[in-house]
Amino acid sequence: MTLSFFDQFSPATFMGIPLIILALTLPWILFPAPQSRCLNNRLLTLQSWFIRQFTHQLFLPINQGGHKWALLLASMLIFLISLNLLGILPYTFTPTTQLSMNMGFAVPLWLATILIGARYQPAHTLAHLLPVGTPGPLIPILIMIETISLFIRPIALGVRLTANLTAGHLLIQLISTAAFSLFSIMPMVSALTTILLLLLTILELAVAVIQAYVFVLLVSLYLQESV
Repeated sequence: MTLSFFDQFSPATFMGIPLIILALTLPWILFPAPQSRCLNNRLLTLQSWFIRQFTHQLFLPINQGGHKWALLLASMLIFLISLNLLGILPYTFTPTTQLSMNMGFAVPLWLATILIGARYQPAHTLAHLLPVGTPGPLIPILIMIETISLFIRPIALGVRLTANLTAGHLLIQLISTAAFSLFSIMPMVSALTTILLLLLTILELAVAVIQAYVFVLLVSLYLQESV
């Protein structure tokens, strides 16, 4: 029984084809692109408004040189939100519960911000390793601590996204299993558990959106330090 709780996080295959490929491709089909040949409907208007508002708020404190990342980070946000929300549906697979895939997102983006800073503003980038006004004896220790924290950033990005989504999915499955098991024994307790499950599902929907936003927001903060 314990092992079955983690079966939802195991990538399944169908006829030798990994279903994670389908899970990664499906979100791009759900978002239609605006076209000049026909009038935009309410969905496209709302989608365009959301992307514009998010991009404006995200890149407001970033210098002009970092605005080239607008399309990349906006696409990453929509992609992560779609994956997280689709994973809440029954009989679906959530690719963002896989640490390897989240690290595949986090490491290249983090490394790109480091390389941009090292190329265009090397002195400014190295200055982040030593806070202003540090006493002389503490300089080597603080440089070592800041260097370690710099390399921990991509790990924190991937682990945060994986841990939050995995914990939410496990909790939903545990509560739903309890509600189903108590239905024939204690119907009233089962009904209360079902209400708790619905509230938890709503919370998980919010977590799915918030975690995608936090992931992209942290990448933008790393970019802000490099441009």
